[in-house]
Amino acid sequence: MKSNTRFSASPIQILLACAALLLALSTTAFAQERTYINPSSPSGTGSPFSGAVLSGNTLYISGMLGVVNGERPADAKVEARNMLDSIKATLAEAGMTMDDLVYVQIFCSDVSDYAAFNEVYRTYFTQEFPARAFVGAGTLLFNARFEMQSIAVKR
Repeated sequence: MKSNTRFSASPIQILLACAALLLALSTTAFAQERTYINPSSPSGTGSPFSGAVLSGNTLYISGMLGVVNGERPADAKVEARNMLDSIKATLAEAGMTMDDLVYVQIFCSDVSDYAAFNEVYRTYFTQEFPARAFVGAGTLLFNARFEMQSIAVKR
């Protein structure tokens, strides 16, 4: 049996239906709860950033240094290890591991420390390495050799 019923909608009705659908999607599927790790208070006197922000299953980690109490270690490998340990601890707070990192960006004050950094860096992963940029950056805060920012996605 063939139906003679035909659906007809005006362009305004289609536009309104699309707008309603987008609104519904933006308030459910696209709206993600955020968790802040080591946040600074906007009214405080500390640095104005959060150590990391978890949005859905993605963790955005701010730039981290390997200095201790504002002092740079004498050895580049020790500094790299301090920095990577801080990143590892931040990942653990979000229920992740170093293997959840998908992208890292390392700023380096002296690219002659590249080999020393890589020697330490490769020991922190058990699976594939994340995508990475290693950038010669000149002077870093606290005269640090390295600063690393990262993005992780829970596997």
